[in-house]
Order: sequence, then structure tokens, then C-alpha cells
Amino acid sequence: MSGINDYIDNEVKGNDVVLFMKGTPGFPQCGFSGQVVQILDYIGADYKGVDVLTSAELRQGIKEYSNWPTIPQLYVKGEFVGGCDIVREMFQAGELQTFLVEKGVSVKGAA
Repeated sequence: MSGINDYIDNEVKGNDVVLFMKGTPGFPQCGFSGQVVQILDYIGADYKGVDVLTSAELRQGIKEYSNWPTIPQLYVKGEFVGGCDIVREMFQAGELQTFLVEKGVSVKGAA
């Protein structure tokens, strides 16, 4: 299992914002992944989408990595933020943009 764990670790730590999702940012394969993509696109955050549908090992691996049972999963600067509900709630409360800016991630309309 360590190979997939290393891969996940690498993606999480090597990119400022990573979304492990079903499908790709251009073509999400589930509604929840699509919602997070829409939010990230809307706030203009630069992120990398990782398609978990390409590998069952990756799908299982990310759940174990984060100890979180569902996908999508959003990571910012190596830190697990949450899934669709958490991202949506943070966005609606205006906290997501603030969080990203505080982490040094540039977003649209932020100073």
C-alpha cells in the first residue's frame, strides 16, 4: 500500500491546492466533485484535480490517507480541508476564500 500512499503524499505536499475527485475538473463524474470544482473555479483558486476513478487503489488509498470516507477531498498546503459539504459551507460563509488567502493561495478578488 505504501506506493499509493507515497503518490498521494506527493500530490498533497507538492501542490498548493489539490482536489481528489471523481472525474476531472473539466469533466466531473459526480455531483459532489462537480460542486467543489464550481466553487474553486468561481473563487479563482488554482488547483490540481486528481481523478480517483483511474484506480481502485487510489480510491481506497485516499480514504485511508485522510481517514475520511467520501470523495471529493480537498487539500490546501498539505492540510486536509474536507469534502463537498464542508467546502460548500466554508464557501457560503465566506471562510473558504479567507482560508486560502491565509494559506498563501491567490484567489480572484482577494488582496
